[in-house]
Amino acid sequence: MANRGKAAGKKATAAGKPSDSRAGKRRDRNKRVGARVPELGYYLIVTDTEETEKNYFEGLRDSIPAELKDRIVIKVEKARTVELVRKALEMTGQESQYRIPWIVFDRDQVKDFDEIIQTAEKSGVGAGWSNPCFEIWMYAYFGEMPAVRESYTCCDRFAEKFEKVTGQKYFKNDRELYRKLVQHGDEKKAIQMAERCYKRCMEDGKWKPSEMWPACSVHRLVEEIQNKIYPRPWKKSK
Repeated sequence: MANRGKAAGKKATAAGKPSDSRAGKRRDRNKRVGARVPELGYYLIVTDTEETEKNYFEGLRDSIPAELKDRIVIKVEKARTVELVRKALEMTGQESQYRIPWIVFDRDQVKDFDEIIQTAEKSGVGAGWSNPCFEIWMYAYFGEMPAVRESYTCCDRFAEKFEKVTGQKYFKNDRELYRKLVQHGDEKKAIQMAERCYKRCMEDGKWKPSEMWPACSVHRLVEEIQNKIYPRPWKKSK
C-alpha cells in the first residue's frame, strides 16, 4: 500500500510537458491547415488568478525582445482551479496553432492539489505549482525561500521583503511586478535556488507536491522559456 502511494507521489512531482505524440499530431495538423507556428513555441499558460500569476507571466511575455516576439508567443488565460486542466486541453484542441500548454497555480487552500497536478501531467499539460503560494517563488528572486507553511504568512513576509528591497509597496495587481523582480532581484539564482529546494524535499522523502514546502516547479517553466529567448547565457538547472 505504501509503495503504491509513493509511486503515485512520484508521478505528481514531475514538471510535466506536452507529450511528443500530441505535439507531433498538432504539428501535422498545423501543416494541413497552413497555420503559422512560432519557431520557438506558443505557450498557453492557464492560471486560476486574475492578479499575481497572470501579471507575472504577462510581464515575462512583455519582456521578450522585439525581434523575437513573432518567434515565441505566450498567452495567459484564467480558469477556476478545478477547471485548469480542462481549459488548457480545450483551448489546445480548438486552436489550429500549436501550443505548449501549462497550468500555473499554488497550494494555498486547494483541495485535490496533487490530483490536479497528476491529471495535468498525464494529459500532457505542464504543471507549474507553488507551495504554499506563488510568492514563495518570487521570494527566490531576492535570495530566499523561507520555510513558511501558511500562504497568508508567506504573502505578508514577501510583501515586507519586496518593500525592503525595492523601496515600493507590494501589490498583487501590479502589472510591473515581473519587471521589478528582474530589476531588483536575480532570476538565474532564483531558478537555481528553487531547484535546490525542490530536490531537497525529494531527498527528504517528500514526493507529493502538497508535502513539499517551501518548494515550487513553476521555475522550470520560466527557465524553459528563458532558455529559448537567451540560449547561450542560460543553463538548465542541475
